[in-house]
Amino acid sequence: MDKKVTVDTSVIEQTRVDPVTFEVLRSIFEYASDRMSTVLKRASFSPILADMVDFSNAIYDYECKLLSQAANCPIHLAAMKFSAEAIIEQYPLSTMQPGDVYVLNDPYKGGTHINDMTFLAPIFFEGDIIAFAVSRGHWMDLGGGAAGGQAFGGTHIAGEGLRLPPLKLYEAGKVREDLLAIIMNNTRTPFYVKGDTQAHVGALKAAQQEMERAADKYGIATLKAAMKQLQEYTERIVRKSIAEMPDGEYEAEEYADTDGHSDTPIPIKVKLIIKGSEIIVDFAGTPGVVKGAINSPYANTASATLYSLQFFLAPHAPQNQGMFNPITIRLPENCWLNAKWPAPTIGCTTLTSSKITSAIWQALAKACPEKVTGSTNAECNWFVSSLVEADGSSSVFSDLPAGGWGGTPYGDGMNVTEDALGNCMNMPAETAELLFPIAYEAFELRTDSGGPGKHRGGLGAVFKVRYLADGELSMESARTLEGSPGVNGGQRSDVQRQTKVRADGSAEVIGGLDAEGNWKSPLLASVPFHPGETFLFESTGGGGWGSPLERSVATVLDDVLDEYISLEAARRHYGVVIDPATMTIDDAATNKLRAEMRAAA
Repeated sequence: MDKKVTVDTSVIEQTRVDPVTFEVLRSIFEYASDRMSTVLKRASFSPILADMVDFSNAIYDYECKLLSQAANCPIHLAAMKFSAEAIIEQYPLSTMQPGDVYVLNDPYKGGTHINDMTFLAPIFFEGDIIAFAVSRGHWMDLGGGAAGGQAFGGTHIAGEGLRLPPLKLYEAGKVREDLLAIIMNNTRTPFYVKGDTQAHVGALKAAQQEMERAADKYGIATLKAAMKQLQEYTERIVRKSIAEMPDGEYEAEEYADTDGHSDTPIPIKVKLIIKGSEIIVDFAGTPGVVKGAINSPYANTASATLYSLQFFLAPHAPQNQGMFNPITIRLPENCWLNAKWPAPTIGCTTLTSSKITSAIWQALAKACPEKVTGSTNAECNWFVSSLVEADGSSSVFSDLPAGGWGGTPYGDGMNVTEDALGNCMNMPAETAELLFPIAYEAFELRTDSGGPGKHRGGLGAVFKVRYLADGELSMESARTLEGSPGVNGGQRSDVQRQTKVRADGSAEVIGGLDAEGNWKSPLLASVPFHPGETFLFESTGGGGWGSPLERSVATVLDDVLDEYISLEAARRHYGVVIDPATMTIDDAATNKLRAEMRAAA
C-alpha cells in the first residue's frame, strides 16, 4: 500500500533503540491504548459501553501492524486489523489528512457482527503518518428484524441491520452530518448514537496526543524503530513458548447446538499442527455455510483462533503483531467459519467464537494437559429486549448473563465470569432498573452448574428479570444439549436453559430442554413478554479438570456447605456421603463408594 513516509526506511532499519528508551516507548504505546479505553468508557452514552465495557481500543504502526492494545474484548482485538486494512484499501494513505475519521461495521470487511462499529484515525506528525488509532464498540442497536439485530429466524445479513462499508465520517475534523443522520435513522436507539460517536472520536484523539508527544520527544526514526523492535521481541517470546510444546497433530471437535433452523448440532473440527516454533490451525472438515445467523466471517474466526492460543502461549508478552506471526490459519473456502456475503452473521462473535475457543483448548489439552483448563461455559448469552411503555416511549435493554470458567491445573474455575471472547461486565442492576422498565429478581450462583473434577468448574448463574412494560426478547445461547466439556478426566457441567415465568407463576421452557426432555432452539427472536412476566435464564459453569475422585473429601464438604454442589451431586460425582442431619462426612460409606467408583472407572 502507498505510504506517507518522510523518514528513509533504511534509517529506521539501522536505528537500534537502547533498552531504557525501548522500555519507555513500550510503556507509552500501552498507555496510549489504555487511555483510549478510559476516555471511551467515561464519555460514552450507552450503558453497553459505559457500564458493560463492550468495546476495544488499539494502536497500529505506520504499516498497519498491531502495536499495542488495551485489555478489552479479545474477539474485537485481533479482528480490528482486518477492518483497518479494509479502510486503507478504500482510502489510500495519500488521500488521508489530519482530523479524518473512518467508520465501518461490515462483517465481510474485517468486522465481526454488525453491532460492532469500528472507527479509525490516522495519526500524523510533521506530515508523516506514524500510526493508526482504532476503536471498536458494540452499539445497542443498528436496526434489523429484532432488537440488537438478533433476527435469528432470518437467512440474509440484510435482516440484521445497517451494514456500513468503509466510509469517511469526519473530514479534517468536521463530522459528515449526512452520514451521521443515516446511522441515526437506522437504529432503535438514536439517542445514544451521537454521544457514542463523539466518545469513540475522543478515544482516537487521546491516542493521537500520546503518540505525537512520543514522536516529538524521541523523533520519528527512533519511534518507528522501537515499533519494529517491540514486535520482534514479542515474536521471539511466542516462538520460544511454541517450541517448548511437543511437536505433533492434535485434533478436537466442538459444536453449536443449532443455527436456528437445523435439528442437529453444527460441528467445528480443528487440528493443531505444532512444528518447531510455529502452529498451523486447520479447520478442514468443518461443514459449509449454514442457513441461520451464526456464520463467522474470516476476521472473526481469525480473531477467535489467535486469542484462544495466546491464553496459553505468552499472555505475559507485550500484545502486538508479534503474537500472531508464528500462527497460520487454514480455512476451507465454503466453511461456515469462512462465510461470505450474504450469509447472516449476528451470532458469530457471541456464540461461534466461543465454540472455536473451546475446540482449540480441547486440542491443546492433548498437547500440554498440564497447562490447559476445562472449557468455559463458551457462551456470551447475549440477551436483548425491546421495551415499549404505556406512553409509547421505547428503549432497548441488553445484558450478558455470564457462566463459569473451567477448572485449571491449579484450582477451581472462576464463577460467573464473562467468556474469554468478551472480557465485559454484566449490566449493573441499579443502572438497568434506572434506565429501563424492568426489575431484577435474581442474579445468583447456580448450585451444581460447575463440571465435577479434581478442580471443579466455576459456577454459572440464575438470572431473572421481570418486565414492567411490554417487551420482545431476543437472545442467543447454546450449551443446551450438553454442558461444558472437562479435560484430563474432568466432567461436563450442566446444561443452560431459558424459561418464561408468567404472572400467575406458571412456567414454560422457551429454549433448551424441559423436564420431559423436549428441546427448543435457544436462538430466540422477538419472543413477547408482558408486564408481570419474568425471564429466567440458567447459565452453566465450566468443565472440570481431573478426575472428581481425586478431589479431597474435605473440599467436597466445603462445596456442599457453600451450596456450590448438592448432597446428591457430592455422592454421585465425587463419591462423598454426607449425613444431611449433621452435615458431616460418613467416612466408611465414602471410602466404600469411592472404591466402587474407581473400580468401575
